[in-house]
Amino acid sequence: MPNVSTIQLNEEVINQLKKVKEYPRQTYNELLFKMTKIFIELKKRDQYDKFLHEIQKLKMKELWNNKEDEAWENV
Repeated sequence: MPNVSTIQLNEEVINQLKKVKEYPRQTYNELLFKMTKIFIELKKRDQYDKFLHEIQKLKMKELWNNKEDEAWENV
């Protein structure tokens, strides 16, 4: 049997893990292993940072390109 460890998870994390199970008998170990593999792959591709950057660009455009700000510049 491979080395096994006990980790403490708060109830909120356990509830979230239950929601994302792919099938009822999927163990937390299987689920966490799969999640970490996906996270590592996304991190390698820098997808998260690109996603945040795109959201920020839209918000900054919304904040800076508006008539109210332009009106204040001419006061």
